[in-house]
Amino acid sequence: MICRRLVITGRVQGVFYRDWLIGQARGIGITGWVRNRVDGSVEATVCGAPEMIDAIVAQARLGSPAARVAGVLVETAADEIFAGFEKRPTV
Repeated sequence: MICRRLVITGRVQGVFYRDWLIGQARGIGITGWVRNRVDGSVEATVCGAPEMIDAIVAQARLGSPAARVAGVLVETAADEIFAGFEKRPTV
């Protein structure tokens, strides 16, 4: 298992992006969390097998139907164990 930090930019707040990403992550079997950031981006930590991470990054680039994703920054994150995939408060 590996973990990655994602920062998604564009029109990604107020368009159901976080809840959509939660559904995508749970469907793939990804664990971690997602939250809005005060700068207008969305941040997530995603953990799973490498092919699962590739799949969720591809989905993050597509976004929810109303979203307009400008970019997805992918960084290595510390490996953690999460019980599921959750929404966290804005920071």
